Order: sequence, then structure tokens, then C-alpha cells
Amino acid sequence: MDLKTTLQSDLKDAMRKGEDTRKSTIRMALTAIQLAEVEKDSHMDETAYLAVIQKEIKSRRESIEDAKRANRPELITQAEAEIKVLQGYLPPAFSPEELDSLVKAAIADAGATSIRDVGQVMKILKPQLQGRATTDEASQAVKRLLQ
Repeated sequence: MDLKTTLQSDLKDAMRKGEDTRKSTIRMALTAIQLAEVEKDSHMDETAYLAVIQKEIKSRRESIEDAKRANRPELITQAEAEIKVLQGYLPPAFSPEELDSLVKAAIADAGATSIRDVGQVMKILKPQLQGRATTDEASQAVKRLLQ
């Protein structure tokens, strides 16, 4: 069962149980997936679904920062609850050691020697992340290991 089907099934389950936060979060994720499919004009694969979920999580994190600046604790709580729901659909995150190992292998594959080679390393690394780490986390690890 792919992620979209799982989300649709979980939406029905959340509706039956009356879980409002989970229901609205899943609806937003499904809407984002459908919008991405319309933009691509085709059915997406599992990796693309994970990318949409990560994008939604990133959006919520940005909302938390905005809510902190506006001193709106209720919005922070809501966004954190939505992030928790969305993270349940991502595979387990890489540990720092796993990410460093993956980055070291990508650096070796790219033959990178300086900070100027970050783009080449990221090009190799990005397909391997698949919802288990953000590109920001990977980029920071690459920069740290190339210095």
C-alpha cells in the first residue's frame, strides 16, 4: 500500500474516531499531494509523496517560528501537533552517525575536497535521503565534513 492510500485510509479512521487535529492534518497532506500530482500531470511515486510530507513539515516549522515572533502559543501547539502527525508517515530518521556515514560515502563518490564541492555531493546524496533526513541536515553535515 502506498503512502497516499495509507493517508486516505487513516483519514477515514480519524473521521470515525473524531480526531480533529489528525483529520485536518491528513486532509492538508492529501491536498498537497493532489496539488503536486496536478502540477506534474501524472501519478507520483513513493519518494515524491515523502518529499511532499517533508515539505509540509518544513512549512509547519516555519509557522512555529512565525508564531513565536507573534507570541501566539496556541498556534505553536497546533503546528507541533501537526508535525507529530506528519512525522508518523516518514520512515525513521537517520541517526547522526548514519547520516555522517552516508555523507562520507557521497563525498568519496564525488571526489569532493573542499566546501566548493557541496553541490556535487548533495546531488549524489539527495536521492538517498528519502524522508529520513532533510536536505538542510544533509547539507550541514556535508559542510562540516568538508571543512
